[in-house]
Amino acid sequence: MFKQFETVAAIKSIYQQKSEISKIVMLSCLFSLGMVGIRVIYTGETFFLFLVWNLFLAYVPYAISSVLYKRIDWIESTPKFLFISLAWLLFIPNSFYIITDLVHLDYRYVVPFWYDLMLILSFVWNGILLGILSVRQMEKIFITKWQIRTELWFVYPVMFLNSLGVYIGRYLRFNSWDVITNPFQLISDILYLFIHPIQNRFDWSMIMCYSLFMSLVYITMKRLSRSVA
Repeated sequence: MFKQFETVAAIKSIYQQKSEISKIVMLSCLFSLGMVGIRVIYTGETFFLFLVWNLFLAYVPYAISSVLYKRIDWIESTPKFLFISLAWLLFIPNSFYIITDLVHLDYRYVVPFWYDLMLILSFVWNGILLGILSVRQMEKIFITKWQIRTELWFVYPVMFLNSLGVYIGRYLRFNSWDVITNPFQLISDILYLFIHPIQNRFDWSMIMCYSLFMSLVYITMKRLSRSVA
């Protein structure tokens, strides 16, 4: 009982220390986790627990960019900045990868269809939200450090690499850590994609479509945040 109170108190303390947008993100993620917890308790099924792991992976790049955003000394140190940026670039596709988890939506009849729809959509929304916030933080850093005048010179290349990462994860079934654990197979499959663009035209169509869509989503959200109601 006392441990439960201590846990609640710790969560409350963390929540109070967050910024306004961080509080919203935290509440939104807790909503998703709550829906998964209720589903597991009600059905006894653990199928959708993979979404919790995917949400954690989506949070990693946001955590990286948030720490970097506050460390001016890391930004000013070019080697350290490039290393952290590369690590961020390897993980940022995980934030947008959750969009593809909609493929798991199906009639399972153990809970109402709308519940599973809302559950997956909540994770998709949180993944996109974390991704957009993280990209925005890195955009501000890059614009300041490298004096980038046009946002698309940063946004679209990042979203293209995001889409490529989503494709690699969903269809080639690689993970971010395969860069270290299985680099040769990963490089081989990516090279095949570039060397044979005609044979892989449907794959490239998916990558280009996703990159344009995510760029539009990012720019739209960015413009909305500047508008006055």
